[in-house]
Amino acid sequence: MKRIIFITLISFFIFTSSGRTKQNSNQSDDQKGWFSLFNGKDIKDWFVKVNHHEVGENFGNTFRVEDGIIKVRYDQYGDFNDQFAHLYYKTPFSYYHLKFEYRFVGKQQKGAPDYTLLNSGVMFHSQDPRTMLKEQDWPISIEMQLLAGLGDGNPRPTGNMCSPGTNVVYKGKISDQHCLNSTSKTYEGDQWVRGELIVLGDSLITHIINGDTVLQYSKPQIGGGVVTGYDPKIKIDGKLLSSGFIALQSEGQPVDFKNIEIKELFHP
Repeated sequence: MKRIIFITLISFFIFTSSGRTKQNSNQSDDQKGWFSLFNGKDIKDWFVKVNHHEVGENFGNTFRVEDGIIKVRYDQYGDFNDQFAHLYYKTPFSYYHLKFEYRFVGKQQKGAPDYTLLNSGVMFHSQDPRTMLKEQDWPISIEMQLLAGLGDGNPRPTGNMCSPGTNVVYKGKISDQHCLNSTSKTYEGDQWVRGELIVLGDSLITHIINGDTVLQYSKPQIGGGVVTGYDPKIKIDGKLLSSGFIALQSEGQPVDFKNIEIKELFHP
């Protein structure tokens, strides 16, 4: 009898141990492959490009790191003067899953266009910032547009798509709109919001806000307008965009970014 009880106990421990091992293995698989683009200390792995300035000049200390956060600020600007700016991670990506958190803070900078109120974005499939001319306002790229509610009770979704110098295919045809609204709810105030992008080269692109899929489209390509001051040799309309740089946007509204992580995905 004692022998039977002993064998039963051993079997139980083996079974439960195996179950824990399998569970831990699954957790590891979920976490495997992620790495941080932002080290929480500085932006040495990033390039800055500000309109009216040469690449590498962080005019007005626009992008700064404090308390483990990338902060976009304008206290050294004076009038905004269309000094749209972008902070680019140092290497391009093609197939990946990107995660980040953002929040809007403070007041819009004097002289910034009205549409930039509580407005920022994450650019991707962007041209190399070193190919941008001094007077180029936006990079040729796709933008995951980030917005907050204006406190007026009207819907203002976030996680939208905008297309500076580009086009996308939406619902089976090339969209004739510069921006496509997502289905996200409106987020008011200075709360942290979690954004995600799943980018499959020049194929499907998915926008996710706080865990909900809010927009999908495909075939990102060079084309369209909006961008000015670019090198014509760079803007090859109709060229599919299968890879490019990721950048955080500055267009007149103070904003914070943190927990910027990426996982490269398998592609054929």
